[in-house]
Amino acid sequence: MLNLILFGPPGAGKGTQSEKIIAQYKLIHLSTGDLLRSQIQQGTELGMKAKTLMDQGLLVPDEVVIGMIDSKLQENRQAAGFIFDGFPRTVKQAEALDALLASYGESIQVMVGLEVDNEELLARLLNRGKTSGRPDDQNEELIRKRIQEYNTKTTPVADFYRSQEKYVAVKGTGEISEIFQSITEAIG
Repeated sequence: MLNLILFGPPGAGKGTQSEKIIAQYKLIHLSTGDLLRSQIQQGTELGMKAKTLMDQGLLVPDEVVIGMIDSKLQENRQAAGFIFDGFPRTVKQAEALDALLASYGESIQVMVGLEVDNEELLARLLNRGKTSGRPDDQNEELIRKRIQEYNTKTTPVADFYRSQEKYVAVKGTGEISEIFQSITEAIG
């Protein structure tokens, strides 16, 4: 089973590249953002709690996200593997994910980190906000807060997987096909 993490700040191209990875490797896509947005659309209690936090540019509590991931793993036990998109975002989440996967006899094989500078991220997110309908992609101040939140809380996750020799950095700017080629090389 191939389990990989597609890692990078908001606007780095994780959604675009994850579609290509899923098609190539037949993986189940686990995007915590998509899971949370689905809960918000359904108006669930979890969704409303998540919306309040997300609208402030804050992260949803670990236990909520881990529970959602575990449910998806249970639902897809025969999968060829999983691509984790937007998770883990903290070292605590990475440790919890490793423990959860170990309970299934699995592990993360590689973390692919899409690296894009902050001003490029800002431009991409503002552009995406014109068509996405997502309020968090339309407010420059909120976008900067999200990027700062990522840099402060999420970047140490790369170090966590780097210490396990599982982290591979990929330049997240350029042609989509070139970025994807670099990702397939990182996956091996």
